[in-house]
Amino acid sequence: MKLSKLYSNRPNQFEPVLFQPGLNVVLGQIRLPKRKEKDTHNLGKTTLGRIIDFCLLSPRDPNFFLFKHKDLFGEFVFFLEIELSDGSFLTIRRSVEDATKISFKKHTDCRQAFADLPEDRWDHQRVPFDRAKDLLDALLDLRALRPWSYRQSLGYLIRSQDDFADVFQLANHKGPHSRWKPYLAHILGFDSSLSKSLYAKEDDLKTKEQQVQIIKREVPDLLDDPGKIDGILLLKRTENEKKQRELDAFDFRDQDKETTQRLVDGIDARIAALNEERYYNKQNEKKVLAALAEDKILFDPDDAERLFREAGVAFGGQIKKDFVQLIAFNRSITVERSAYLEDERRELEEELRRINEELHELGQRRSSALAFLSSTDSFEKYKRLSDEVVTLRADITILERQREQQKRLRALQQEIRALHDEKDQLMLLVEEDVSKNQAPDSKGRFSEIRLFFNEIMKEVIDRRALLNVAVNKNGHLDIKAEILDETGNATSADMGHTYRKLLCMAFDMAVVRTHLGEKFPMFLFHDGALESLDDRKKHNLISVIRRFTEPGLQHIITVIDSDLPVPETPNQPVFEPSEIVLHLHDEGDIGRLFKMKSW
Repeated sequence: MKLSKLYSNRPNQFEPVLFQPGLNVVLGQIRLPKRKEKDTHNLGKTTLGRIIDFCLLSPRDPNFFLFKHKDLFGEFVFFLEIELSDGSFLTIRRSVEDATKISFKKHTDCRQAFADLPEDRWDHQRVPFDRAKDLLDALLDLRALRPWSYRQSLGYLIRSQDDFADVFQLANHKGPHSRWKPYLAHILGFDSSLSKSLYAKEDDLKTKEQQVQIIKREVPDLLDDPGKIDGILLLKRTENEKKQRELDAFDFRDQDKETTQRLVDGIDARIAALNEERYYNKQNEKKVLAALAEDKILFDPDDAERLFREAGVAFGGQIKKDFVQLIAFNRSITVERSAYLEDERRELEEELRRINEELHELGQRRSSALAFLSSTDSFEKYKRLSDEVVTLRADITILERQREQQKRLRALQQEIRALHDEKDQLMLLVEEDVSKNQAPDSKGRFSEIRLFFNEIMKEVIDRRALLNVAVNKNGHLDIKAEILDETGNATSADMGHTYRKLLCMAFDMAVVRTHLGEKFPMFLFHDGALESLDDRKKHNLISVIRRFTEPGLQHIITVIDSDLPVPETPNQPVFEPSEIVLHLHDEGDIGRLFKMKSW
């Protein structure tokens, strides 16, 4: 798959771009001296890549300039001609106004002009967007990408300035790593099915663990003792069956006997025990209150001093002082005792409150039971027994539902243990796959990409570079691209924007180069390829790009004239005229990609 031609239905405002098989340069020139220091991005060199992506069915984004400025671009229709791997061609038609209806036409000759082709002459007409992506995927037949769609690869094929921040994680990779890391593993030559399965296992685990938490919140009291719910359910069912038999026979003798027995053995005995307990607690409360009262000191040293003075007793002041000290001493001794007594008083009050509440409840139950026994109305007894059966059945239903939840919980816990085992096994397989493909004697795709990657960086900046894949603690791939120093250790040189861009370009070129001869995209678009490099590195990069395009790689780069290096040979241009597929400049609207005022 290579690009052949990009054009529109309005050639006076968007001229056709004819792409070459090898190096393609989009050159932006600043011809007006007063604009030399100004930004040149509004010429359209970056926009060209966005139009290519639009024609390759990028999702509709209201902030995309074609839709954001629909008053300017609403009537545009774009056509992208693609060369397929079998030598035939495919033209994609997409309009701005009706961007979700796509048309396709296959043909044998290149550089066609179908802007005026009637709608009924297209092979596939106004195909809905989602189906159009599937159809385009089938027409491109990029089998080397399977099971991924052609769209997955475009981020690495069309790099805008935003996509040079990271070699592997692109600007549109905002979601989880599971959306892009398995694809990256695939094109690097690793077993991507292991990565996909591992992410899927983690998703399953997360889902089932969330279900476990929901169940635990619904029946928190019964989960710690699984046998308890079965025991309670057995008792409830037995009691319900017994009461139901009595209802069916209209016989309440057993019910009367049971009520009498429960009244005598249970309620009355408990009432008697509680009354006895209340008596002892009341006695203890009185003792505590009396002890607290005894702690009060009624002696007043001031009154004693006045009495001694009236009686003419000598040393009255000294006696008062002794009494004050004695009182303080007694108070310090009794402080802790009073605190204990106060705590005991509160505990007795709380216990008495509980006893009184239980006595009140038992009294009501006793009254109800006696009323049942003294009742001569069988229908009243039938009604009361029916109410008890209804309550029992409701309890049984709740318990059965909780029992099902408990069974579901046990099943989930077994599934979680199995998933953990499967995940651990997958992690081992991922480690084995990475170790095998990174071995020094490996002849696999990753080793080939590594060598091309290092070759590109060595030729451009005279430094070795390493692609490395490690397995993190979760079993996922951590992929790094690093520049090495003379001793083979990683340096921080790759942290700068310029070298990071070089790493991105080298990675893309190495990947495509290793897929030559396969049904894989064979074009690259790199925006601002020469920015920030010194002249020697620029010449080196251009030389590498030319050499890599010779076997069949199509490389499109955008450049502004101020970034061009000084020619190595005097009076010789940096790029051959045939390599420059699009000239852009600042001398009026005619020099822009879209021949109109900037928006």
